[in-house]
Amino acid sequence: MKLKEKITIEDFGDSSFKVRVVELENEQKASFTHYLHNHRNGVSQFYKKDAIAYAKDLLTKKYPTESFTNKVAEEALQYFLFDFKNSVPLPEPKKQKFKFIDLFAGIGGFRLAFQNIGGKCVFTSEWDKYSKKTYEANFGEVPFGDITKSETKGYIPDGFDVLCAGFPCQSFSIAGKRGGFEDTRGTLFFDVAEIIKKKQPKAFFLENVKGLRSHDKGKTLETILNTLRNDLGYYVPEPQVINAKEFGVPQNRERIFIVGFRKDLEITDFKYPKSTDKSKILEDILEKEEVSVKYYLSTTYVDTLRKHKARHASKGNGFGYEIIPDDGTANAVVCGGMGRERNLLLDDRLTNFTPVTKITGEVNREGIRKMTPREWARLQGFPEEFKIVVSDAQAYKQFGNSVAVPAIQATAKKILEKLTSK
Repeated sequence: MKLKEKITIEDFGDSSFKVRVVELENEQKASFTHYLHNHRNGVSQFYKKDAIAYAKDLLTKKYPTESFTNKVAEEALQYFLFDFKNSVPLPEPKKQKFKFIDLFAGIGGFRLAFQNIGGKCVFTSEWDKYSKKTYEANFGEVPFGDITKSETKGYIPDGFDVLCAGFPCQSFSIAGKRGGFEDTRGTLFFDVAEIIKKKQPKAFFLENVKGLRSHDKGKTLETILNTLRNDLGYYVPEPQVINAKEFGVPQNRERIFIVGFRKDLEITDFKYPKSTDKSKILEDILEKEEVSVKYYLSTTYVDTLRKHKARHASKGNGFGYEIIPDDGTANAVVCGGMGRERNLLLDDRLTNFTPVTKITGEVNREGIRKMTPREWARLQGFPEEFKIVVSDAQAYKQFGNSVAVPAIQATAKKILEKLTSK
């Protein structure tokens, strides 16, 4: 029996079959979804072998009494390609100007920014399973896992233009006066540098916390720049701290950006973007309707926060909760510590004070609440159509760890201007 007589698109779309698909190993599914996203741009060759094996596995699970050849499995891929991208909430641009890869991808802040200016993502890596779930729900692609593993790096295609990475900050063991490539071994930056060295992209865009400048008395940043400039041979202008509040979101979020260009491009100057929009205030990102009582603090918790702040104030410290006025600017949203408590607000629209979660005491009557995950998404510049498919706890973590999309996008535009001028 021929394949077209055996299966239909509906066969691959039924809910029970989708559940079985999700249960397969993520790395296999990563290859499969990357193949579907890149079948027309020549990059699919890097994923085709595993994509065919995955399709064969799907067919075997769907029709356990039949046997399938690789040729039949490859034919099956065409059924997936037929309407695969139609349901992706945040699809790739129709007119693609350049290719990029997304390392330490999180929930796709870099990807959004680069797609918005015509970029085509050809490889994604992220290890956190909840972030991968959010990423897939929005981009229709499963990120590959641990980028420190050689087998994961083996999937990275050749010929992409820009490497993007918001890598974690780690100390290096620096043997000499000036650390370099070898001194970064054992850190996640080493893996980024290793990929740059092997793949030689035209440019890279790295993001990190502001504290990277002073981390380990400045040695960490010095080693990073020495590696990028001297060991890898890229033109790297002085990194710059960019504040998200200057690019259209009411959040005081400072992050260090590091941009570099391959030296054969002969780019010898680069200017980071200037402020584009300082006008936004907290009110611009707040929910328009009444939010759930679960976001309102209990009287007991409010009392605890006030006592905590008073203790620190008596010692001359400025630590503690903060209520942001509607016409103000939020503090940086972060995933730990006082992330939510430093961004409380007053909202007197609550009409039902019956708790929906276990709390100590009663729901406060002052209107003090924390922001919703959607409000955090807006503070980071994510569009309304961005799907939040995880618990509130995971959503706060994901948006707190993410990049501010507008600031990334403004810098990405500057990078693209340089690349297209050559």
